[in-house]
Amino acid sequence: MIVLAGADLVLPDRVVPGGSLVIHDGRIEAIESRVIDAPAGATLVDLSGHLIVPGFVDVHIHGLEGLDVLDGAAAIAGVAARLPKYGVTAFCPTSIACAPSTLAAMLSAVAAARLAPDPRSARVMPAHLESNFINPEWNGAQPRRCLRLPPRNNQEPITNNENLQEFAATEILAAIKAARQDVGIITLAPELPGGMDLVRDFVAAGHRVSIGHTGATYDEARAAIAAGVCHATHLFNRMTPMASRAPGVVGAVLESDAVAAELICDGFHVHSSLMAIAIRAKGPRRLMAITDATAGAGLAVGTRARLGDQTIIVTARTAELEDGTVAGSVLTMDTAFRTLVNRIGMPVFEAARMCASTPAAELGLVDRGSIAVGLFADLVVLGPDLGVRQTYIGGVAALEH
Repeated sequence: MIVLAGADLVLPDRVVPGGSLVIHDGRIEAIESRVIDAPAGATLVDLSGHLIVPGFVDVHIHGLEGLDVLDGAAAIAGVAARLPKYGVTAFCPTSIACAPSTLAAMLSAVAAARLAPDPRSARVMPAHLESNFINPEWNGAQPRRCLRLPPRNNQEPITNNENLQEFAATEILAAIKAARQDVGIITLAPELPGGMDLVRDFVAAGHRVSIGHTGATYDEARAAIAAGVCHATHLFNRMTPMASRAPGVVGAVLESDAVAAELICDGFHVHSSLMAIAIRAKGPRRLMAITDATAGAGLAVGTRARLGDQTIIVTARTAELEDGTVAGSVLTMDTAFRTLVNRIGMPVFEAARMCASTPAAELGLVDRGSIAVGLFADLVVLGPDLGVRQTYIGGVAALEH
C-alpha cells in the first residue's frame, strides 16, 4: 500500500487541494480530501505543494529521443521505457506509410511489448497506422512512394504509381489482417477510389478509423463519418480547411459529436487561437491532446534523426525533412499539458481530460485515465511549474526525481 499525501488532486471535474490518495494492489483504493497518516506497513510519500493528474495517454507518437517505432524489435520497448519521464503511462506506437514487411515487423514488436509489459514502462496500446491509404496531395512527410489506392473488387487498382511493383495494396491489408488485435487506429483518406469501402471494412473488423491526410470535401467527410469514421488525425493539419462556403474536413469534424479529434498542442502546428476555438466547439470530451512526436523529440536543435527511413532535422519548433517539409513534431505530453494550461488558459482538470481521460476513453481503457476509486493508479506528479516529478504506472513508481 502507498499513500500519496498533501498534493492537489485533479479529479475529472474539480481539484481537491491538499488531499491524499491511497493505492493498494496497483489501484486507487481511496481519495481523501485531507492529509492522512499511512496505515501500518504502508509507504507514505509527502507530495505537499505538488499536483497529481491522471497519467497521460498519447494516441499518436512516432518516436522519441532518437528512436523511431519502425526501427526494429527493440524500438517500441525503448520508446515505452523513455515515456514516463514525460508523464506518459500509455501510448499507441504510430507508423507512417511503409512497406508490408516493415509494417508486419512493427506490429510484431507491438504484440511482444503488449504480451510482456515492463511495469516501469508506459503501457503499449494497439498501434496507430498512418496508413498507405492517404491522399498523395495531402501526404505531408508521408513517403509518396509507399502510398496506394485501396483495392476494389479484390483487384489492384490502375495507378500511375511507378513503384507499384514494389508491393501491392493487398499486401498491406494482409499485414493488418494478420495482426488485428495489435492494430487500433487506422488513418486513411475516404475520398480515394475505394476509400469508403475500406472505411466500412476496417470498422467491421473492429478498428478505429480516422480521417486524415485527406482532401475530402465537407460532404465526403460527412459520408465517411456516417460510414463509421470516429476519429480525426491531427485536426487542422493535412486536411481540407474550413472556409465560408466550403466547410471541408475541419468543419465536418468540428460539428460532429461522433468524432473525437486529435490536436497537436504545441502552439506551432495549430495556432493557439484555433486550438481555443476547437476546444470551445467540441469540448475536452471530444478532443485528445497528442504529440505526433518523432525520434527528434527530446533531442537538441540541429540533431538529425529518422522518420521511417527518412532523415529529419530537429528545429526549435518542430521536426523537418531535409527539404523543409514539416515532419511530425518534437513535442512531449508534459509540454502539451502546460500549453493547454498556460497558453490556452484551461483549468487543469480540463487539460487532464484532453491529455488523459478522453484518449483513454476513446481507446476503451475503462480502468484508467482518471483519478477515481477502483481505477489503476496510472498517475503523474507535477511540480509547481507543471514539470513532471514522478510517474506511477499501476501504482509502481516508473519515474522518481
